[in-house]
Amino acid sequence: MSRPNDLSRSFSPFDQQRTLVVVIEMSQSSWLVSGIVPGVDRQPLKKLDPDENALLRLLQRWRGEAEGRGASVERTVVAFEAGRDGFWLARWLRSRGIEAHVLHSSSVAVSREHRRAKTDRLDTELLKRAFLGWLRGEREHCKMVAIPTLGEEDAKRPSRERESLVAEQSRIINRVKSALARLGIRGFNPKLKKAAGCLDDLRTPEGEPIPPNTLAAIRRDLERRQLLREQIKQIETARLERLGTAARQGPSAMVQLLACVLGLGIETADMLVHEVLSRDLRDRRAVARYAGLTGSPDESGGRRRERGLARSGNARVRCGMIEFAWRFLRFQKDSALARWYEERTAGMRGLRKKMIVALARKLLIALWRLVREGVVPDGLVLRPAS
Repeated sequence: MSRPNDLSRSFSPFDQQRTLVVVIEMSQSSWLVSGIVPGVDRQPLKKLDPDENALLRLLQRWRGEAEGRGASVERTVVAFEAGRDGFWLARWLRSRGIEAHVLHSSSVAVSREHRRAKTDRLDTELLKRAFLGWLRGEREHCKMVAIPTLGEEDAKRPSRERESLVAEQSRIINRVKSALARLGIRGFNPKLKKAAGCLDDLRTPEGEPIPPNTLAAIRRDLERRQLLREQIKQIETARLERLGTAARQGPSAMVQLLACVLGLGIETADMLVHEVLSRDLRDRRAVARYAGLTGSPDESGGRRRERGLARSGNARVRCGMIEFAWRFLRFQKDSALARWYEERTAGMRGLRKKMIVALARKLLIALWRLVREGVVPDGLVLRPAS
């Protein structure tokens, strides 16, 4: 899983006279390609259908134009914003020897003086200026997204799909309860396996059965929930089989190690490994920033205040770690981190919710060191490896 981090890798010095710079504004129906061609005064702009082969032919044509003007193109760099198309184009270009980068959309600064015009042409000019500054070494012009491999992307799917299915299952349960509550029926549990068979026996406070249209809608919801339960079970079973047959190294070994921590389940362990712990992050500060568990200070002159969580990182990791931090206090009471939290919040009930974020940040860093360096936090209780 180790790979170069796109955010910290070193590049060769940028020589604009020998570099073909290309920026793509991608949409579902077309690609607008803008370039800076060495030896050519104009900056060409070409609209293409979403076709990677047409893009490659265009790059070769611009490279030929540069060489026809006597310029020597030693480097071709392509950039586009992260969006619906994901990273497949960047991987495809890199496999053909073209340096490709994916820009973090929200990292590109835009003017806020007035209502600005926004077109694909103006967007490509904006991206091009930001990308050129980044190539010159001015890293604050924009941020680049680390491009995952196809296997790394696929490894995240089971956890994310399960999260989506569980949320949909909760929506169905709430919808059924709301439909019955409107009729005055309470105490019915839609989670029971025999819930659908009990619907005919339910009566409103007036002694009437459930109206036919409402009854049909509830039955369809219960059938849909049963299908979701089966799909969630399939995902969980496939994950356990994969962990059982995988080699004792890489992400699978990390998941198995984290699952030994008392209070940390296999689902949370799998999510943490594939979302953050298997990434090649520089240090503990980068780990906390990626999870969005750092603060956002507001300082000017003598004014000092904290505006709360930055929330600029991975929301799944942030929410998962805060939930785990509460479980950690229950199952790891004798650990050094739990004692640190209790000492800081002793006698101050209003401080517990704020300090749980600090505990979640410390826990994430501790888990990162556990799977990377094998450092077990002081007092941490581990289950026997299964």
